[in-house]
Amino acid sequence: MFEEFKDLIKEDKQNEFSQMMQKMIMDRMADNKKDKLERYRHLNKSIRKNQILFVGSSLMEQFPIYELLLDHDLPYVIYNRGIGGYTTSELLDSMDTCIYELEPKKIFINIGTNDLNGPDYKEEELIDRYRTILNNIRTHLPDTKIYIMAYYPVNKEIGMRNPVAATVFEYRTNRRIDDANKKIELLAEEVGATYIDCNDGLKDENGDLKKEYTIDGMHMYGDGYVPVLDKLLPYLSD
Repeated sequence: MFEEFKDLIKEDKQNEFSQMMQKMIMDRMADNKKDKLERYRHLNKSIRKNQILFVGSSLMEQFPIYELLLDHDLPYVIYNRGIGGYTTSELLDSMDTCIYELEPKKIFINIGTNDLNGPDYKEEELIDRYRTILNNIRTHLPDTKIYIMAYYPVNKEIGMRNPVAATVFEYRTNRRIDDANKKIELLAEEVGATYIDCNDGLKDENGDLKKEYTIDGMHMYGDGYVPVLDKLLPYLSD
């Protein structure tokens, strides 16, 4: 494989090299998703049902909820079944492991930001898939309270510093995020779920994700989740 890379660089086939790297990254991400899902299947054998569930993509997976519960001396049992890179389609394919097996009394969902990342994104398709997720939860877990979390803002200035991820910020813009949030707020009302906007404490004066909170323009350091948890507390305890 290394010899192939050397030849590509030597021959100045930058586009081909970029495509190869992109394929390697995507293959690795797919393997990681499968591995995490399998780990969750095993974890689910010993869970306590009728607790609180967090589910979604990396922005949920990286929520340091266990440590924050300890820091704030909070009495909740919360299971996190977020998987980095997940889209609404992928969550639909893994509802048993990520949701149904846990039989939660409350579920907090943050899924769909990865659906925004590309030129082929269609808002109505995202909402249709999200609606299917919510309706399926209603069917399988009629007594579960559902909370839909607003998508977090991004910081393009920080994100563009990483050439590998820079293309994401051509599409995952705060305008696209705001538009999607308006639609999922309406969706929450439609299906009888609760919409939660945790973004006030995350935004700077320009409406971007605060620089001090973000690792790469999208994902957050642990302290970025503190204002998010503050917004969630009334819903965790109700």
